[in-house]
Amino acid sequence: MQEDFLHYVWKHKAFSTASLKTTKGESIAILKLGEHNHNSGPDFFNAQLSIDGQLWAGNVEIHVKSSDWYVHGHEKDKAYDNVILHVVWEHDTEVFRKDNSEISTLEVKNFVDTHLINNYKSLILSKSWINCEAQYSDVNEFILNNWLERLYIERLERKSKDISKLLEQSKNDWEAVLFKMLLKNFGLKVNGESFLSLANSVDYSVVRKLQYNSTDMEALLFGQAGLLEDDIQEAYFLDLKKRYQFLVQKFKLNNQGVLPLQFFRLRPPNFPTIRLSQFANLYASEQQLFSQMINANTVDEIYGLFSKSVTEFWMTHYTFKTVSKNSKKSISKSFIDLLIINTIVPLKFCYARAKGESIEQELFNLIKDLKIEKNGIVEKFLQLKPIEKSALSSQALLQLKTFYCDKNKCLQCAIGNSLIVKN
Repeated sequence: MQEDFLHYVWKHKAFSTASLKTTKGESIAILKLGEHNHNSGPDFFNAQLSIDGQLWAGNVEIHVKSSDWYVHGHEKDKAYDNVILHVVWEHDTEVFRKDNSEISTLEVKNFVDTHLINNYKSLILSKSWINCEAQYSDVNEFILNNWLERLYIERLERKSKDISKLLEQSKNDWEAVLFKMLLKNFGLKVNGESFLSLANSVDYSVVRKLQYNSTDMEALLFGQAGLLEDDIQEAYFLDLKKRYQFLVQKFKLNNQGVLPLQFFRLRPPNFPTIRLSQFANLYASEQQLFSQMINANTVDEIYGLFSKSVTEFWMTHYTFKTVSKNSKKSISKSFIDLLIINTIVPLKFCYARAKGESIEQELFNLIKDLKIEKNGIVEKFLQLKPIEKSALSSQALLQLKTFYCDKNKCLQCAIGNSLIVKN
């Protein structure tokens, strides 16, 4: 038996309450279960109980065994002086507060249905890819769809924490935050952290002064990324190098903290040189990019905003040294989809929250217009049960696998809950 199961049993009143009695035969009537506490201190705050006709208001502490009270040192902790009921699976000793007054104990195992215990054990003891793999296909569609939407909002809230940190660092400059998040996601998984370190190496005030000139922006980005240090006798390269040397002196630039860029095992369209040129061209061609992004409410509007190509030199190159077939090398819709998922929607969500607005449904409509992402986790879930094939589903499934399945949090999962109470 695990303590989190006992928390679940108490929180959801998943036990017979008709004839509850303490270990000493006192009758118990639950008026209020209390508020689940996920921090230090008793497990449930502000419960209200009637014990043998006496009304009690206070906290509830839960353990597998009564003796765990002493194992955890609660008898010495003032935070537990207001515990009015000790809920345990197995009662093996009496427990007392710091003032030596005895605490009533409820041994709950005699009041929990056997099928609930068996369902819980079958999940937790499973050795499958996910605990409910054998039962996942039987999950009610309504429960699953609602849970996936909640998981997606949860994922946005998690990303909001990273955005909040960037906002704090930039003194609430949303344009600066967009710049950093976009540049990071232009680097994808391979160069994402390198591109973020590049963004962090430049004060956004410098970008504001240079962004409407694509060549100056390329000089800034390529220079800070360490791509202008070779001895290449090519007019475009030499022009960028000269511009960058001027920028270093003018703005006191330093790139010592910028992580090295990776070209290895990347397809040429994803080379950092191409992505940086596209990024520079985006900022040179779009004024007030943040407000335009916030006001773009459809996928097609966002495609129109971000569908930029490289500057002229890169139409015939993938690196400074190698000539390639002439092509515009425009940002693809599939790449913009990734920007929508990882940058645009999280920023829209966070910005709306900051303004006290609720735009969840608008974001649902936007993310559902994008195709489902392809990766091993999503493919495995789709094999178990078909669902709506949208980016909302794939993002929610990633959240489910990472933060619930992998951590055995079946009791906090709507899917796990539905299977545990199933007859």
